[in-house]
Amino acid sequence: MTAPASRPPIALSIAGTDPSGGAGIHADLKAFCARGVYGTTAITALVAQNTHGVSEVYGIDDAFVTAQLASVLDDLPVDATKTGMLSTRSLVELVCRAVDERDLGYLVVDPVMVAASGHRLLNDDAVDSVRSQLMPRADLITPNLPEAALLLGESEPEAESIEQMRDQAGRLLERGARAVLLKGGHGADDEVIDVLAVADGTNAEFSHPRIRTPNTHGTGCTLSAAITAEMAHALHAEATGTSGAATDISGAARAAMVTAAVERSLDYLARALASAADWQLSREPEGAHGPVDHLVDLHVER
Repeated sequence: MTAPASRPPIALSIAGTDPSGGAGIHADLKAFCARGVYGTTAITALVAQNTHGVSEVYGIDDAFVTAQLASVLDDLPVDATKTGMLSTRSLVELVCRAVDERDLGYLVVDPVMVAASGHRLLNDDAVDSVRSQLMPRADLITPNLPEAALLLGESEPEAESIEQMRDQAGRLLERGARAVLLKGGHGADDEVIDVLAVADGTNAEFSHPRIRTPNTHGTGCTLSAAITAEMAHALHAEATGTSGAATDISGAARAAMVTAAVERSLDYLARALASAADWQLSREPEGAHGPVDHLVDLHVER
């Protein structure tokens, strides 16, 4: 038998852009690089934004998003995929069809709904499609506290305690996702707690000191991209020595794999936040939210 050709793990991001480089596709590619995977993309929207917020969104035609996905998936064996900004119902349904018809590998859904500046990034009917169609297809969803409340229903309050976070994570699992990472970064406590719930009953909680910094632009994108990269590594390793397709992994082994990927990614994000805590990129720093240091582990002395 001929040994399979060598290749790096491959990750795909389906998301919008950020010309200021802190979030969206731009952040995802940086995080993929930092975590050692080959990054690919399908752009869903051109977003005019910077550290002060979103000023305009230019939607990409669905047919061209489909063409981008085909360009990647017809050619490259993707180990893991993440979704970011899917602003319309038709885009959500397009991605759902891709999940059903193509091999996207492990699927991380970052339900990007509202920008840190407060700009709504998801139409109302798209929110319903994420709830009813995309979430049940997800291997992992990574909502923050406002997104979790919105996914559970328009009248659902944001979780304010760890008990409420556990409850909401469990109810999101009941909506069909195989795993939920409910992020506590929007809380106010000095300690940040993130809750991971997996459908097989495996649960984990991660706590770390809150890093007081205005530079939090793109943290959700960066974390979900890092988890996607970690899962691409893990699944690529499982496939090594086979025909190239990932092997069937037991529920317990998959849960352990996800837990480890989340823990490593949270550690990476904490270091990226700390490294950029004092950055001042904007010409007008008042009210600006700068990016994290995606390449914290890749610095070269000059």
